[in-house]
Amino acid sequence: MPELPEVEVSRMGISPFLVGEKIKSISVRTPKLRWDIPYELHKLEGQVIRSIKRRAKYLLLETDVGTAIIHLGMSGSLRVIDAPVAPQKHDHVDLFMCNGKVLRYNDPRRFGAWLWSEKGTTASVLLNLGPEPLSNDFTAGYMQEKAHGKKIRIKPFIMDNKYVVGVGNIYANESLFSAHINPNRPAGRLSGDEWNVLVAEIKSVLAHSIKQGGTTLKDFAQADGKPGYFAQELKIYGKAGEPCPECGAQIQEQKIGQRNTFFCRICQK
Repeated sequence: MPELPEVEVSRMGISPFLVGEKIKSISVRTPKLRWDIPYELHKLEGQVIRSIKRRAKYLLLETDVGTAIIHLGMSGSLRVIDAPVAPQKHDHVDLFMCNGKVLRYNDPRRFGAWLWSEKGTTASVLLNLGPEPLSNDFTAGYMQEKAHGKKIRIKPFIMDNKYVVGVGNIYANESLFSAHINPNRPAGRLSGDEWNVLVAEIKSVLAHSIKQGGTTLKDFAQADGKPGYFAQELKIYGKAGEPCPECGAQIQEQKIGQRNTFFCRICQK
């Protein structure tokens, strides 16, 4: 599933080809993904893309009349191709640009979304979101305050978008391991020092993942290419039964909040 770094890499990859360019037309081959694709997206035609931003795991294509909001869901991907390339089975949306390029959205599982927000309004999916994890608003003090008195386990707490956006399952596992914090700990029991370490590790893991993905940006311009989600240098995720890279003990696996969770009983307290 694309997580925040992959979405940010997608934004970085498509922006050079689209920002400042005029949209010629939009082709919607599938009327419904996770939700119905709004007809209002046709308002994009004739508009210039002023910017492409990311909020949580949503991409925002901003124009003078409104914003197209894209979510990659569980299997979605974006790439920039040349216009003559014929669409394949799971290519659901094309944004044709006047410069001859096409932004193509592919989604085999159809759990992504294309939405529309009129200029001056905020889409409901963007309301009630916590701060971006790489922003100055995401601090140890902020998280400790939000966690005060809460018995919820720390892993689902840091994955909850109302506290901080974009810390998906992979990065929650990796950050907790690097911070030496057991994912079963109650969020309200972490000390200030532990929050300092955990917030720093979340920022470090996400920033490193984005940097790794940046090496594949050339793939966005290839007709047969996809965004090439970065080669992750995972320490613990998906490695149940293997030795811990720090102490050699067997990596454990359990379900927490319906998500696979990996940790070391020795290193993570």
